[in-house]
Amino acid sequence: MKNTQSSKKNSLRIIGGELRSRKIGFPDIEELRPTPDRIRETLFNWLQDCIQESECLDLFAGSGALGIEALSRGAQRAVFVECNRQVYAALQENLQRFRLDKGEAINAEAAQWQKSCGDTAQQFDIVFLDPPFSDDNIYEVCARLDRCGCLKPKSKIYVESGLQLECPGLPNNWTRLKHKQAGQVYYYLF
Repeated sequence: MKNTQSSKKNSLRIIGGELRSRKIGFPDIEELRPTPDRIRETLFNWLQDCIQESECLDLFAGSGALGIEALSRGAQRAVFVECNRQVYAALQENLQRFRLDKGEAINAEAAQWQKSCGDTAQQFDIVFLDPPFSDDNIYEVCARLDRCGCLKPKSKIYVESGLQLECPGLPNNWTRLKHKQAGQVYYYLF
């Protein structure tokens, strides 16, 4: 018998750019928590001057909403890293359906991918960092990102967390540019 809970699909709309109003689908999985429209709108207002022709990394990609939104708004390239095979398959399907050949989905654990990133010489202008809120090592994730060699000197890093982040726990060379709170979600641009 088929498990209807795992086969159920959710969707959300892209809010700007050439894919505006198009829906992306993703599986109904408890820990999958796409960034809400209001927060995505604020984030992309923050990034409006640097999104065009940027190279983006959507680490802990989940639905891929942030990276797909970036591609819709003119990003040159987006790499999506997602460890859950079912979520990764849905992300691949969305990239193919929208003919987003500038998007590359990778099925890997974020920490594993970060270890190999330095070997590939990939560097990004913008990084979307939205790990599961149940994962309480956000400071370790940020430190790994800073060490892995994938950041350009003027990279912008978006962090979404269930915790209010304290600067002493973050890499010393990160400068907080913007921050807001929406309910129990804290989001930052470094």
